[in-house]
Amino acid sequence: MIDIRKLKELVRLMVENELTELDLEDQQETVKIRRGAETQTVVNHQPVIYQGVGGPAPATAARPRPAAAEDFGAEPSVDGTGTDEADDNGDLVAIESPMVGTFYSSPNPDADPYVAVGSAVSDDSIVCLVEAMKVFNEIKAGVSGKIERQLVKDGEAVEFGQKLYLVRPN
Repeated sequence: MIDIRKLKELVRLMVENELTELDLEDQQETVKIRRGAETQTVVNHQPVIYQGVGGPAPATAARPRPAAAEDFGAEPSVDGTGTDEADDNGDLVAIESPMVGTFYSSPNPDADPYVAVGSAVSDDSIVCLVEAMKVFNEIKAGVSGKIERQLVKDGEAVEFGQKLYLVRPN
């Protein structure tokens, strides 16, 4: 019979070292421990990305050079943190990144950005893409109004909850 204290110690070591499976065997005992679900379902959702008139863009399109904010006429207001400390207007609403990834303002390097400063947006307007693990995720505004500021440069890494745009709601 296996000593319960030894078993508890093995489980503690698995948790501390983030192991999911452990197999031990000696002349007298064999122990096999698994933690977590036996079968895990992985969902990989890949959105359709359109490049305008030409039809759908390939999801694996290469992005050789991130476009700078100046390339599409926006004045960058990026301080590296994603926060906008210069905003004294309490009536602006932030569009935040729902995930960690890389920010892209357009569907591909040759296309116009989804939005620019001064653009009108509705709740379901796509404002940018955030690439996470080779999947390009369309980010919607979630608010109706006018884009006042872009806070992130194209090709820049973003964090969960980081402010991407400031919108003046209608």
